[in-house]
Amino acid sequence: MARLCACLAPTTGQARAHLDAMGALGPGHVPADVPGAELSLLPGEHGRAEGPFTALGRTAVGEVTLHNRPVLLAALAERDAPPASDCPDGELLLRCWASLGDAGVALAEGMFVLAVLDGPDLVLIRDHVGARTLFYARADAAWAASTSLRALRRWPALGTSMNLSAVRSFLTFAYLPGEETLLTGVREVLPGRVLRLHRDGTSTETVHWEPRERIEGPPPEDPGAHVLALRGLLERATESRLPVAEPAAVLLSGGIDSSLVTALAAKLHGHPVHTYSISFGDDLPNELGYSGLVAAHCRTRHRVLNVSGTAVAARLAEAAALLDSPVGDPLTVPNLMLAEAVAADGASVVLNGEGGDPVFGGPKNLPMLVQEMHRTPGAPWDEDRATAYLRSYRKCWTDLPELLTAPALDALRDAPPLERHVAPYLTAEGGSPYRMGHLLNQLLHCNLRTKGAHHILTKVERLTSSQGVEGRSPLFDRSVVDHAFATPPSFKLRGTAEKWILKEAVRDLLPGTVVDRPKSGMRVPVQQWLTGPLRDLGQDLLLGPRSQQRGLFRPETVRAWLRGEGALLPRQGGKLWLVLTLELWLRSYDV
Repeated sequence: MARLCACLAPTTGQARAHLDAMGALGPGHVPADVPGAELSLLPGEHGRAEGPFTALGRTAVGEVTLHNRPVLLAALAERDAPPASDCPDGELLLRCWASLGDAGVALAEGMFVLAVLDGPDLVLIRDHVGARTLFYARADAAWAASTSLRALRRWPALGTSMNLSAVRSFLTFAYLPGEETLLTGVREVLPGRVLRLHRDGTSTETVHWEPRERIEGPPPEDPGAHVLALRGLLERATESRLPVAEPAAVLLSGGIDSSLVTALAAKLHGHPVHTYSISFGDDLPNELGYSGLVAAHCRTRHRVLNVSGTAVAARLAEAAALLDSPVGDPLTVPNLMLAEAVAADGASVVLNGEGGDPVFGGPKNLPMLVQEMHRTPGAPWDEDRATAYLRSYRKCWTDLPELLTAPALDALRDAPPLERHVAPYLTAEGGSPYRMGHLLNQLLHCNLRTKGAHHILTKVERLTSSQGVEGRSPLFDRSVVDHAFATPPSFKLRGTAEKWILKEAVRDLLPGTVVDRPKSGMRVPVQQWLTGPLRDLGQDLLLGPRSQQRGLFRPETVRAWLRGEGALLPRQGGKLWLVLTLELWLRSYDV
């Protein structure tokens, strides 16, 4: 297993030295006609990097999994540039881009990042929705890029440190919603983008795909055509992600999204389907009854993993270290344990139901919809959409004045506003690629481009790949997403029924009690963990000398939160969990 790295420097010797410092695998590919350019792999890191591939005068390394090879091969054949039918996915994607430009990338469906040497430039390509991540930085008159943030952290020329602006973003969102990372000088390539890095330090970016709202006229009285079209797309998206000649594995929570993926896999796959759920104990509300019902209905081999607070405490640091950016999600350790169980059963691919909420409209949009209903523009208490959206996260945003130290707050005084991450999506005005007319679509677009790309998908990819398994998300399929934004909003939120069209598309595959029940979610016993197995760890980490020396958090606020006091929300330990997760990540990266 390996990740990729690339460098564009004044000389080949400098490029080699930079990549060596990052931990690259021996001499990489050095084009004879492009001095100072080099591509290589990073061994020993959890990833699927392959290459280099050379085609049509370009050379690339990539982490590429394609789900529509026949479509791409046919498109190249029409251009009289057909590759060998069994060429690697990375080479096929390179040929599509070299022959068809950005349109060739837009045609691809899959999980991919690609670093390409194109003449004097280094070109970085990321897939439509952000299933895989790619980072880049500039130092010592050189560009460097890698799918490993640790590699760029090791780069002496960069001399990176903690990015305080990103700390604020993480504490607000529970993930990093845009191109910033927690390391100064390091940025993330945004999904759906082709970024060209020039030798003079400048860069140019093009968009190969962005969701578009394609709704014309009033919604039809009969939604049947939209429902049938979605069903066909869901079947194709699931079938194209099923493994070849082995049982299918599916993470099954019991909600509608993972249940429909399970049902489609059972219908379409010629091999057994294995499903996996987690339990935090019988004394907590859970969805095991529903997941068991779906497993029995679909005749899967079902396995329930019991996750104890002791196991979470023992493995929380490990899970945090696997992520290139922290995710303040208490399911990280359980997700890691699920990936281990899937790998232990010999599966190479595991499907999940991620994507239903950000694509079709889950309940987390309701606070924003209610706010819009009762909004009085111009009133003293009125908040614009971007500010209300930040508040709807219910994380640490309103607590920053009490949580961060005075020096940290002072350093953030001139930092760019947090609203910049979401404001472009939440307006019907202007001609930007983000513009959508309907409020629900604006919210979904924002969810897709922030939480989808920078929380959901990156967590899935990093945790599953750490076990040599590839996590795949059919509901994030590009065609499914395109259809969702061409669907009248009233078919997604129909009365009080959320994700209505998604449920209707699979109603015949699942028991009615699963399709029609309201979303409840899994109750994660965060507060029990923090006052039990994690209590001593939290005390030692957050009030110990290393954290104090960093000077980020006010000790008196942390002490109050550890005692269960202060402005904690009804989600109990959610805020403290964010702070603990961040501290573990910073220590893992020696920041």
